[in-house]
Amino acid sequence: MIHFVLGGAKSGKSRFAENQVMLYPAPWIYLATARCMDHEMQEKIAVHQKRRGQGWQTIEESINLADIINTNNVHSILVDCLTLWLTNLLMDNRNIKEETDKFLSALTTFHGNIIIVSNEVGQGIVPDNALARKFINEAGILHQKMAAIAHKFTMVVAGCPLNIKI
Repeated sequence: MIHFVLGGAKSGKSRFAENQVMLYPAPWIYLATARCMDHEMQEKIAVHQKRRGQGWQTIEESINLADIINTNNVHSILVDCLTLWLTNLLMDNRNIKEETDKFLSALTTFHGNIIIVSNEVGQGIVPDNALARKFINEAGILHQKMAAIAHKFTMVVAGCPLNIKI
C-alpha cells in the first residue's frame, strides 16, 4: 500500500506519517533523504529521531531510494522526504526522469506499506531564477505521479490531515 503525504513546511506531515507507519507491525524503516550539512539540519534530525523512539531503523540515503526499497524485505517503510531527495538529484546533476522512474517502479513493486512524505512547493509565486523554477516544475510532476499511483493521499495543513484519496 502506497500512502502519499503532502504538506507545507512545518505542517505536521512527518509526525502524521510516523503515526501512520506505527499502525503497522514493527520494525519500521525510516528512509531519510536529508544531507546533514549544517547545525540547523543536525538539530532538526535529532528532534525527528527523538520523537520516533524505539522500533525504528534509520537508513540515510540521499540518492538511491529505489535500491533501498528494492532490497528491504520489511513490512513498512517511511520515506521522508521527496523534495529533499529531488534537491539532491538536482544538485548532483542526476537525470531526474530516470531516477524518478526507478523510484516509482520500486514503489509499485514493494510488497508492504510505504508512506512517502513531500513538501508542497507549488502554491506560491513563480520564482525569478531558473534553478528554483526547475525544482518547482520537477516537484509538481513528481507529486502528480505520486498521487496517481498512491492508494491513499493525504494533505496535512497545520497538523490536520485532509484525505484527498482514500
